[in-house]
Amino acid sequence: MNAFSAILVRDTRLFFRAGGGAFLALAFFSSVAVLVPLGTGPDLALLGRIAGGVLWVAAVLAALLALDRMFQSDFDDGSLDLVALGPLSLEGVALAKIASHWLATGLPLTIVSPLLALMFNLPDRAYPALVASLAIGTPAVSAIGAIGAGLTLSIRRGNLILPLIVLPLLSPAVIFGAGGVLAAIDHVANGALWFLAAFSLVAVLLSPFAAAAAVRLNLAG
Repeated sequence: MNAFSAILVRDTRLFFRAGGGAFLALAFFSSVAVLVPLGTGPDLALLGRIAGGVLWVAAVLAALLALDRMFQSDFDDGSLDLVALGPLSLEGVALAKIASHWLATGLPLTIVSPLLALMFNLPDRAYPALVASLAIGTPAVSAIGAIGAGLTLSIRRGNLILPLIVLPLLSPAVIFGAGGVLAAIDHVANGALWFLAAFSLVAVLLSPFAAAAAVRLNLAG
């Protein structure tokens, strides 16, 4: 097993352990999806139209719950210094951690989203768009989140600052993701999923370099 695979497997396992954040993210996502219909009332037409936006916002917030664990535990126990001296570059380490975060949060949230969409009376024709948008867009959540996690490593209670850094950067993903679902409901082609795919691709390609630079800055300090 090479260094990249070892970090990917190790971090994915840690995310799924007690307190690792994966199950907490899934529980939060499910709770929001259950509570919003109770708060908005029995208007099924309204629920169907807001389903994409609500589930996307819930997915982003749920994924944020596990972001502080991406680098922080390794930084606190000193193992991040050893990893930085290993055969794998920090960019490769960041990419492995982004992938493990997505496997532990983005993928489960995408899989469970059709079940939760039943609470919103989402039209059948919009289910493929919902699943596709989350599958395409959630890697960007993990990727951009890695930048924020790297920047807040040495900040006391950085997990409170982390959402303030990451959420504004993720607004395009929420807009395009929810827009793609709404377009499917209205039977229109607005290209939202293509914009989402482009945004996600750029985020995944560039974020390992930005996250690695942030980690180096904290390790040097």
